[in-house]
Amino acid sequence: MTEWEKAEAGILYDAKGDPEIDRGRRRSQELSFDYNSLRPSQIAEREEIVRKNFKKTGKKFLIEQPFHCDFWERVSIGENFYSNYNFIILAGNQIEIGDNVMFAPDCGLYAAGHPFDVETRNAGLEYAWPIRIGNNVWIGGGVKIMGGVTIGDGSVIAAGSIVTKDIPAGVLAGGNPCRVIRKISKEDDRKYMEGLVKA
Repeated sequence: MTEWEKAEAGILYDAKGDPEIDRGRRRSQELSFDYNSLRPSQIAEREEIVRKNFKKTGKKFLIEQPFHCDFWERVSIGENFYSNYNFIILAGNQIEIGDNVMFAPDCGLYAAGHPFDVETRNAGLEYAWPIRIGNNVWIGGGVKIMGGVTIGDGSVIAAGSIVTKDIPAGVLAGGNPCRVIRKISKEDDRKYMEGLVKA
């Protein structure tokens, strides 16, 4: 089993000394550099880099700059994806994001993790667990999502949250660690709808 295969299996792998892992990381850094070096108006060129290097994309998406990603080829995004400034993906394992998902600024997806044991950690061994985000999910500013987490369809994650465990569908969740606050209902949009009526 290669170190790359170990990573995708969610077991300890050599993230420090394996040539294949190192090549993948360096390639990703170059891709991130190229992406962020383009002018904001160069939408087509930015899209081309993402389409050619992500595992999967929808037809329509926008990833604002700056954007940094390790192992682009493990990332899948759905239709109508949006991420604001300073989005970071550490894709030591698969990252799967559904349709109509939006990220506010300063968010991170961290599939990579480090052992607690000092000797193991200092030896350069890491683990990586997948992250799955369903459809129609809104992620607030500064949210960090850890490896092994699944977020269900239609949920909203409040700004500043650290998501370490699965979040079910259709809920508002927030905090550190992130927890379910309540089910989302039509009442949550009442104040916004009233504002539209007054306008």
